[in-house]
Amino acid sequence: MPSAQGNLTWQLATDRPHLLAEPVAAALDHVLGARVAEIDAELADTAAFCAAYDVAPEASANCVVVEGRRGDEVTIAAVMVLATDRADINRVVRRHLGVRKISFADQARAQELTGMQQGGITPVGLPEGWPVLVDARVVAAGPVVIGAGVRGAKLLVHGSALAELPGAVVLELAMT
Repeated sequence: MPSAQGNLTWQLATDRPHLLAEPVAAALDHVLGARVAEIDAELADTAAFCAAYDVAPEASANCVVVEGRRGDEVTIAAVMVLATDRADINRVVRRHLGVRKISFADQARAQELTGMQQGGITPVGLPEGWPVLVDARVVAAGPVVIGAGVRGAKLLVHGSALAELPGAVVLELAMT
């Protein structure tokens, strides 16, 4: 039966910082008890990861980086939703950020800004001042698997811990 732990071997992330992107390792004090598991980097994308490691998609959360614009002002934010959901970027996120136009950040730009690899971007260790918009379903999900900043590992954290990250705001983001 798929679960958050799947068939992976989880260890305390503080004991295995070499499996994490540098900004993620530096921010572990924000997610006490986070666990990490090494994975095949080719299986980092959610559907392949969940199938290969027997992780329930409803126990996996994705982080996307968005860029909003209002005139010359640019706002960059992270958005967290369960893998089974889609975030309402054009209405809820755009309105919350107070921007006129919003789009997903270019992959190369997201990697450059976060210091994390595409497919492993996570809300842990994001640049200071970034809004981190966390869907309420993620917070309520219990243990969830998120990126580790690299494609070759995943973090296991309690969804409610994501609501405690710097800049975090819990919203109803999932499209119904």
